[in-house]
Amino acid sequence: MASSPRVVVLAGGVGGSKFTLGVREALARRGAPEATVVVNTGDDLWLSGVRLQPDVDSILYALAGVGDTERGWGRAGDTERVNHELQQWGAGWPWFTLGDLDLGTHLARTGWLREGLTPTLVLERLSRRWPLGVRMLPMTDAEVDTYVRVDGGAVLHFQEWWTRHRAQLTPLEFTNPGMRHARPAPGVAEAIADADVVLVAPSNPVVSIGPILAVPGMREALAATSAQVVGVSPIIGGAVVRGMADVCLTAIGVETSAAAVAAHYGARRDGGVLDAWLLAEEDAALAASVDAGGVRAVVAPLWMRDALASADIVDAALAAAGH
Repeated sequence: MASSPRVVVLAGGVGGSKFTLGVREALARRGAPEATVVVNTGDDLWLSGVRLQPDVDSILYALAGVGDTERGWGRAGDTERVNHELQQWGAGWPWFTLGDLDLGTHLARTGWLREGLTPTLVLERLSRRWPLGVRMLPMTDAEVDTYVRVDGGAVLHFQEWWTRHRAQLTPLEFTNPGMRHARPAPGVAEAIADADVVLVAPSNPVVSIGPILAVPGMREALAATSAQVVGVSPIIGGAVVRGMADVCLTAIGVETSAAAVAAHYGARRDGGVLDAWLLAEEDAALAASVDAGGVRAVVAPLWMRDALASADIVDAALAAAGH
């Protein structure tokens, strides 16, 4: 009979949303406790006076079953009347759509923040609306929005570089002002310490997982836990599955390959974060290279076509951790 491990997931973006659905399904099969999902908040921003948390909301909506699976963000069946009106006033960003239902989330969040609630408490309150089947925590309560310095010297908010320019402006550096003073959100370090397994989702290694690992104290928590830390490659067959992670990887000098990303995260025994790494079947030839870097390579099917397929990937990751 499969064991019932306590699981922590580090996640962000569409890949993180799909993977988290798989985590919920896999743990439900085992009768295991709900996972704790530590979500990237590096792509958060203020826009038109409201606080947006794109990765938080993507995972929240996916778990609630109300996300727009076609676009990969926002609410299914949403309308854009308010967004249109904002544009008529010349407010907001014309290339950054806020759906009406989605805006309701942002307004609720902003109101609670202005009342003095922390992002952790706000996310707890947002999570009460639907039976999510996981516990969601922001990576930090500090504001550490990601900025991109591009060729030519301009510095853009990540969302402008990613959404408006579609990552076509050559990035030279990704920064998170305020990160030096950030700390893991309440409950994050404790969840990692108590976990049996920590899973690194197949999210963008640079702008989704990178900010999580950059929070002071996060790597120390991962180093100290007795849990096995297992990552899942976001690269299949030498290509990104979705988005523009390859552009981000190139900017920090990392090849777009499953083995290179494993080396980027590094082996925990050598000061990195990984004990094991799931590679796609298409990348099986790279397993020896991953093993040589001190990370145990496990080859498995990695296409997250639906929640059941994602759950099978999670099962393989848990098995790699001895569960």
